[in-house]
Amino acid sequence: MSKAELLKRFDAVIGRPLVPLVRRLAGGRRGMPTDVPEVLFIRPGGIGDAVLLLPGISHVKRAFPGASIDVLCEGRNAGVFAMTTAVSRTYLYDRGIDLLRCLGNRYDVVIDTEQWHRLSGIVAAGTQAPIRLGFDTNNRGTLFTHKVAYSHDEYEAVSFANLIAPLTEQPLTFDHNAPFITLVEDIPGELSLSAGELNRVVSVFPGASVRERRWGGRNYGKVAGALSDMGYIPVIVGAGSDKADAVEISRHCDRCIDLTGKTTLVQSASVLKLSRVLISADSGLLHIAVGVGTPTVSLFGSGIQGKWAPPGKAHRVINAGLSCSPCTRFGYTHPCKIGVECLTSITPEKVTEAALQVLE
Repeated sequence: MSKAELLKRFDAVIGRPLVPLVRRLAGGRRGMPTDVPEVLFIRPGGIGDAVLLLPGISHVKRAFPGASIDVLCEGRNAGVFAMTTAVSRTYLYDRGIDLLRCLGNRYDVVIDTEQWHRLSGIVAAGTQAPIRLGFDTNNRGTLFTHKVAYSHDEYEAVSFANLIAPLTEQPLTFDHNAPFITLVEDIPGELSLSAGELNRVVSVFPGASVRERRWGGRNYGKVAGALSDMGYIPVIVGAGSDKADAVEISRHCDRCIDLTGKTTLVQSASVLKLSRVLISADSGLLHIAVGVGTPTVSLFGSGIQGKWAPPGKAHRVINAGLSCSPCTRFGYTHPCKIGVECLTSITPEKVTEAALQVLE
């Protein structure tokens, strides 16, 4: 069982009875301070949520330039916060000693960005920070001094903007067409291409955090092969766990560069930044591509398109529109009984066509 699954199970069993106990000890106040020296953002979960939180963190830093901003996150999404200069320190939520060190600090404001599970709210209350903001879901609202409604129908970056709105005088207006990640990381050495070749790079990410979002190496391979035949250079990005799909994709291309398992998250972001397009399902790397300003073609089925799909003009979203889709709520996707038809019904030809529209 992964750490993430263990935390979810612990939350389900222990979270509910702990809420009223911790709430009595937490204290807090309603009025907002004029100065905020120490801020903590809590961000459990995967890469995508963390990426879409970055504009909110930057906005708080602009509102309080002298603030020191820490992030309590998980090992699987910690790399995201290396992509911003607004964060002073990161602590790992799923590493006991880090959690204790974080709880030993004094914070003026704690912002719990978790959407459903209770443990992060309990940790927020455990800091005894006088100002605590969080989403009013799953019996969590009582742990915060300022609770904010959560909607499944708005882009997640906008939900995070709404969450921090009580703290900042100027609301964050999210520009869907503007990059929000600035990188200084060098291009990985494995990507040794000439300037002309770099202009023909198209990235493919076959991975996903859940099985129901995996389109398969064969499908991605057909798209990569078609683009390769037109002179583009497919670059496969992802973790070592995506290697089998990468091998299958490579079989369809005369020339293809496989970077799976060879780059850090920040290096992968650098590859995405120079790419003409990223082709991916609903994934963390999809949101990184949006953040660095790269056009995308994304496949949606189980995930909520209005919540997670890139809304900007440079992006194309492909969704079969099945009646059972979307089926994910608060990070839970039930096993599909009809063979993930929401993805299998999407053809490589349709994805290739969308990619060419972006590339033209």
